[in-house]
Amino acid sequence: MPSSQISITSKLPTTGISVFSVMSQLASECGALNLSQGFPGFPINSRLISLVNRYMEKGHNQYAPMPGLPELRARLSQIIETLYGRHYSPAEEITITAGGTQALFTAIAALVGPGDEVIVFDPSYDSYGPSIALAGGIPVFCQLSAPHYRIPWAEVRELITPRTKMIVVNNPHNPSGTVWTSQDLLALEKITEGTPIIVLSDEVYEHIVLDQRIHESVAKNEKLSERSLIVGSFGKTLHATGWKMGYIAGPGKLIQEFRKVHQYNVFSCNTPIQWAISEYLEDEQVYRNLRDFYTSKRDIFLKGLEGSCFAWTPAEGTYFQLLNYEKISTDNDFDLARKFTRQNGVASIPVSVFNHSGKDDKMLRFCFAKDEQTLEKATKILRQL
Repeated sequence: MPSSQISITSKLPTTGISVFSVMSQLASECGALNLSQGFPGFPINSRLISLVNRYMEKGHNQYAPMPGLPELRARLSQIIETLYGRHYSPAEEITITAGGTQALFTAIAALVGPGDEVIVFDPSYDSYGPSIALAGGIPVFCQLSAPHYRIPWAEVRELITPRTKMIVVNNPHNPSGTVWTSQDLLALEKITEGTPIIVLSDEVYEHIVLDQRIHESVAKNEKLSERSLIVGSFGKTLHATGWKMGYIAGPGKLIQEFRKVHQYNVFSCNTPIQWAISEYLEDEQVYRNLRDFYTSKRDIFLKGLEGSCFAWTPAEGTYFQLLNYEKISTDNDFDLARKFTRQNGVASIPVSVFNHSGKDDKMLRFCFAKDEQTLEKATKILRQL
């Protein structure tokens, strides 16, 4: 049958190519500094590469167990308990995933059904809405306000209905760089208390909290932990986003449902890398040092912008910094992001694409997970705008 005769009813009729791919491709075409897509612009640790190679040479190249390597799950259980005071059974409550996005997608596919409502906070990571739609669920968007993007808990309470199945939270928050306080955890606990609502907590930047802040994982709260799935990312922690390695932790009854889908969605993840990560994480400084490492990079970026026409609130977490450009241009953020890439040689992400409504706060997101030379080159250009 000719392809022209094939009838397709798209499951995502309004979805196009991800803005991250669009802006990275444009940066490549224009030879621009790519501060758009969120990946580190420096090498990963040479010891970690050696460990992967060693485990490959030792023959660990076949399927890992479906839930993940037992040694790595045990390591994660120990880390989570040390950091957040909550024990998760390596056997029943932790699963290794092919990155954070796969964990999010699979959790939604496993637990959200037709007609279920899922509360999402905009601006939000762009995979949430499509994942919910593919599961037959209904995304219910709660708009956060610039420049601080704090969660309006009174509004959230009004959004909850008998059909609310899940709330997706993201802390530290991408794209704003906002970090939750202990009061946010208490507010979420109170709002969900006495309900069957599941919390899907995207904590992929858990170790990238800046200055002297503390990551308030939902694992810290006993009542929340009983209804929450927590998603983490080795890619973010180890500067190796291309490995697509992550994990999910939560109560056994939720992880059991997650694994039912995971086994057919991915089955298992990269075996030698799991072995390498398990050994590499014996050194807790691998993740504890990220605070100072990325605080320094953020400060280099912001110091380089002093005297510019941009306005900002320093990022509290993640490796993203939002810049307000209202004093520079009246263009919409998407047009301006493309203009800066083509004409000025610095690529960013327009924040409106993270809003379901397209709300434009005149904000651009810049990734500062780059080497010092790149940050200096980029800020020199941005200072002149």
